[in-house]
Amino acid sequence: MAYSAEITPENPTCLVFLLGQSQSMAEPFEGDQTIRKIDVVMDAMNRTLQELVVRCAKAEQVTNYYYISIIRYGGGVEPAFSGALSGRVMAPISEIAEHPAQTERRTWIVADAVSGAGTQEVHFPMPMWVNPRPRGEAHMCEALALVKVTLERWLSHHRTSFPPTVLHLTDSEPSDGEPAQLGNDITTLATADGPVLLFNCHISSRRSGAKLEYPTDDSTLPSDFARTLFRMSSHLPGVFQEAAMKKGLNVPTGARGFVFNGDPASVYHFFALGTTLLNLR
Repeated sequence: MAYSAEITPENPTCLVFLLGQSQSMAEPFEGDQTIRKIDVVMDAMNRTLQELVVRCAKAEQVTNYYYISIIRYGGGVEPAFSGALSGRVMAPISEIAEHPAQTERRTWIVADAVSGAGTQEVHFPMPMWVNPRPRGEAHMCEALALVKVTLERWLSHHRTSFPPTVLHLTDSEPSDGEPAQLGNDITTLATADGPVLLFNCHISSRRSGAKLEYPTDDSTLPSDFARTLFRMSSHLPGVFQEAAMKKGLNVPTGARGFVFNGDPASVYHFFALGTTLLNLR
């Protein structure tokens, strides 16, 4: 059965985050002029990396269940890691754990555990591996081509692994051509456990319609670009569908890993769902 391989240090899987960072990402989400799209995406990206590090921590060391690639496009295409990992297209999770670019001070407002009433501020350090850099146009096709090459190299050494998952987040149409064939090329790649998974999340600062999450068909999509992204998106395998239901997401049988007109909550859910693999050993 496809998508059933155990993820082990000897048989790891691969996660590719493809992040659109064109100049339009500096715009705010509709309804809140204080929250830029790029800042929401970077917060979700860095939180996701931290969660993966914690998930892979075994007996006080981080075990390489995952290899991570982060690629961004906007005024060009490049690896997105900052700091010591700058320039790296891919790194094992153990190296990511060792080399955050910086740590930022974050604050949570939580219920007061002593009095049982009111709230209190809790301060904590947040490691950061990726920084915002919105600029230029959306070179989506060039970026997808780099994803394909990156996966081909990784797959040549990991033929029996759980297939790689590509999480593509964008807010704009490509400026360099049609992405459909490149998306198909990526999902044609495979391990013995199944084809590569490509999920797409589109976010918007100006609503052209209602938010649509994990649909089964493209009948309600408002544009050719939306339909292209939908058709590029893989169907959610059972392991992902089960995880989505546990997170309270309504994901019907036959749903694709696709979001259109997403909001901040959509971004966090998209990364959480795409990295939800639980069969680590």
